Amino acid sequence: MMVETGADETRSSRILVMGVSGSGKTHIGRLVAERLGAEFIDGDDYHSPASIDKMARGVPLNDEDRKAWLETLARKFAEYRKRGASVVIGCSALKRRYRDTLRRGDPSLKILFLSGDREQLHQRLTSREGHFFKGDRMLDSQLADLEPPGEDEAVELNIALSPDRLADGFVQRLAP
Repeated sequence: MMVETGADETRSSRILVMGVSGSGKTHIGRLVAERLGAEFIDGDDYHSPASIDKMARGVPLNDEDRKAWLETLARKFAEYRKRGASVVIGCSALKRRYRDTLRRGDPSLKILFLSGDREQLHQRLTSREGHFFKGDRMLDSQLADLEPPGEDEAVELNIALSPDRLADGFVQRLAP
């Protein structure tokens, strides 16, 4: 977990909930935000129409597709940091350099990494309705791209735990 660097960091937090599609970023992110009295932002809401179309057709995004999206989310973290406000953003943030981009918005960004095995993730994805992320090919692409963060970068919790245990466990880890 990132070390806090300023006095304002004890009053507010910028938090990234990350993991591949199907890991529960939105659900767990909302629970964490609720427990902390923070706003929740679903990073998926900031994808470009072209990226959403691409994913809906089962075509994985590449680094170039994600660049402007990650920069937009980094600006969101920066806006909240400047205001001294807390926010939780759910975003896949699969690669270290993606998380580095997000940390430009807040160098003290706290990260929750939701991990799980392919079978768990696949089951969750196939039971989901109305989401643009489609197909085994896209899940496999995300798992191949995933650079799991180390203990120095994030708190990792396995999605086999209940949503409440995940949210409570992370919030407890944030306590000084």
